[in-house]
Amino acid sequence: MKARIHATAIVDLKAEIGPGVEIGPWAYIGPQCEIGAGCVIAARATLESHVKLAAQVKVGIGSVLGGLPQDLKFKGEETWVEIGEGTTIREYATINRGTAESWKTSVGKNSFLMSYVHLAHDCHVGDNVIISNGTQLAGHVEVHDFAGISGLCAVHQFTRIGAHAYIGGCSRIPKDVPPYVRAAGNPIALYGLNSVGLQRRGFKADTIAELKKAYRLFFRSELNLSQAIERAKADLKPIAEVQAMIAFLEASERGATL
Repeated sequence: MKARIHATAIVDLKAEIGPGVEIGPWAYIGPQCEIGAGCVIAARATLESHVKLAAQVKVGIGSVLGGLPQDLKFKGEETWVEIGEGTTIREYATINRGTAESWKTSVGKNSFLMSYVHLAHDCHVGDNVIISNGTQLAGHVEVHDFAGISGLCAVHQFTRIGAHAYIGGCSRIPKDVPPYVRAAGNPIALYGLNSVGLQRRGFKADTIAELKKAYRLFFRSELNLSQAIERAKADLKPIAEVQAMIAFLEASERGATL
């Protein structure tokens, strides 16, 4: 199937356009852009340069992908924006290229970035992530698979948000948010396990029960984090989800939200 490119769109000769791509009115596709099969680029959207879209990606009206990183250390290196298959990016979102720190800014498969979301340089967003309207991610943020971030949140640079975590709207996130939990507020705080989200995704009851034990041990006991990790290794069932929470906390450099 041939690509359908509106007569007013501007497509650089060095861009690669896959079969079945739709490019709307006044869109701009710059050099070194690769657009996979079946992608839809809406009116007035801009892919500045060095953008790779896998198949079936949708880019909304006025969004800008592949802009230069807003980092004074950037010296013009060849860096990229990479978007995974089936991901939707809605109106007026902005995703900047990476720096030499990781060479790219990336979003995984089947994620949904709503209007006015911003991903700064070297952000890495996983699969099946939802980021709601107006949320802003500073540089080097990691958002792991199936996490959900509500609208108008501000995420500090180098912060990590764990898999299956849920963050309420208008939250400020200066520290890591562990996997499987609910968090909200300014200052942000934890509000228990994301039990409803885990049930919807088919987690077994005994897995959720064990994660609740881990939550109480890490965040509601009198033990410090190091002591709680040692207790968890000794007392909790070594299921994959508990091991993932332990590994996330052990790797935290900014400290965890409590």
